[in-house]
Amino acid sequence: MKQGLPSQHFQSLRQHSPQRPYRGLGRSKIIATLTVLFTVLGTQLAAAESVWEKVKRTGTLTAGTSQEALPFAFANDQGELQGYSIDMLKLIKAQLTKELGRDVQLQLVALNPEERIPKLVQGEVDIVCDASSYTWERDKKVDFSVSYGLTGTRLLVKQQNEVWEAADLANKKIAAVAATTNEIAIRRAQPQAQVVIVKNHAEGYDALQKGTVDAFAADGILLDGWLQNAKNPSEFNVIGYFSKEGIACMMPENNSKFADQVNYSLVRFMQGYLQEKDPYVAIFDRWFGTQAKVPLTQDLRALVLEAMQLVVDFKEEIPDSDL
Repeated sequence: MKQGLPSQHFQSLRQHSPQRPYRGLGRSKIIATLTVLFTVLGTQLAAAESVWEKVKRTGTLTAGTSQEALPFAFANDQGELQGYSIDMLKLIKAQLTKELGRDVQLQLVALNPEERIPKLVQGEVDIVCDASSYTWERDKKVDFSVSYGLTGTRLLVKQQNEVWEAADLANKKIAAVAATTNEIAIRRAQPQAQVVIVKNHAEGYDALQKGTVDAFAADGILLDGWLQNAKNPSEFNVIGYFSKEGIACMMPENNSKFADQVNYSLVRFMQGYLQEKDPYVAIFDRWFGTQAKVPLTQDLRALVLEAMQLVVDFKEEIPDSDL
């Protein structure tokens, strides 16, 4: 039997020990304090977690996209998000499923252009694939995948047979969606243009139809898509080229393991398409083929294929067994 300390020793300790710091606090205050503490710690831990780790833990890839960027990403009549860029996300999801050894679900989140980078930086989405193009300013905040498409800033106008050069934009009212490369392209091409900021493409089309602006600046492919589905297409025309840009996915910075899988998926798609592999040809032709809603012109198709070939040539060839 172990010899204990005298009982009077414990009595002395109780009398001289400092008051417990939580004495006098109500139970509800203690719980509230702990809740705030754990919330802060949870946020810090989430911020430290890479996209790769997050997808592995949750089994979900949360992707931001557009609902009005036909044919890249748009909502169909049933409200379902679909398009060329969303098919790229499905390929990325399949690659992650393979590499992680677990089923990965794709959760799509419709975003406005100005929401894309903040949502990525805050960790609310893991990737954005819509009709995003590279800029040096954006690259300060996010990382980009390899380019898997090509577009450029053009103008939708009401006049037929119009040909506008940069000089013709002076004092013209040109609508452009906020936080897009189209807005930047018009300001650079003609500083004296009156750029009218709109919230989305629908607002830009509406402003042009009502005559409150002289033109609407957007990606040429998107304008072609709208024009081919408009009720009165003969009243409009798509003109000019004020920029040429590669389409790419945006990702949070410093996520190289995740970015490797994204780029592998995109390069595999392009290599497979260039080698005329059936699954990849079917994806591309669904959105840009002769029977698609927005078929590419012969010139633009040639440019897209040339851009794809350049991307593929700068990477190690993917073996046929993985195509």
